Amino acid sequence: MHNLLLFKLGFPELVLIAFFGVIPLGLIIFCLSDILKAKFGNSTTKNIWLLIILFLPVLGALLYLLVGRTKKIA
Repeated sequence: MHNLLLFKLGFPELVLIAFFGVIPLGLIIFCLSDILKAKFGNSTTKNIWLLIILFLPVLGALLYLLVGRTKKIA
């Protein structure tokens, strides 16, 4: 099975798809679920983080991991 189904994708293409597609999507889903489960000081902070991740997906998720997780109460 040299090629992936009918798309004729090789290993380099699959690595690129994972790097630019699957990994960022997983990161965004993880951050969104973490925000929805977490408790913040007020609901405004939670809503701002949700909007940041929705409008700036990859950058917002990285910012949340670096800065936003420290703002959680529990």
